[in-house]
Amino acid sequence: MARKYIDCRDYPGSQCSVALSADNEDELVEAAVEHGVKVHGYQDSPDFRRQLREQAKEGNPPA
Repeated sequence: MARKYIDCRDYPGSQCSVALSADNEDELVEAAVEHGVKVHGYQDSPDFRRQLREQAKEGNPPA
């Protein structure tokens, strides 16, 4: 399985510079949910988790 990442800098209006990456998609989603809830005020829900899975990109976040 290829490494995947989610980068807050990809979202317009985001003032957040956090990028998360993992070799395992489940691990990435768990970390992204924790960050999204704690920092950005999202609610943990099946829909939020689905959106994160859809937004995960292969590779490593750009420097």
